[in-house]
Amino acid sequence: MIGPTTLPLREIVPGVHVAPQLDAAAMTEAARIGFRAVVNNRPDFEHGPDQPTNASVAAAAEAAGLVYRFFPVDGRWQTPQQVEDFARLLGELPRPLLLFCRSGARSTRLFAAAQAVVGRG
Repeated sequence: MIGPTTLPLREIVPGVHVAPQLDAAAMTEAARIGFRAVVNNRPDFEHGPDQPTNASVAAAAEAAGLVYRFFPVDGRWQTPQQVEDFARLLGELPRPLLLFCRSGARSTRLFAAAQAVVGRG
């Protein structure tokens, strides 16, 4: 169960939430409210230099005791191989799990596509 927070979270299935772009400070909050793992689906510098870098978010996540993975994908299209790789990654990560990208939409779509792969298997 995830505790109260000001982070902009949306639960997509029990134990899995999505959020728009998060920064390093959000990792401490994510750990505090009960997340065990975080996946960043946004490539560095996707829309310019003002976005937090993977390195800064990863360091903060690890310092907060979170399992952190960088799985950057294009916001418009993910290859079948990326979807399969993401499905495998999801099976390895502890829950509750937090996925983020620019708006949360790409992470949501990627999660749904990965779940479809798992359902076929």
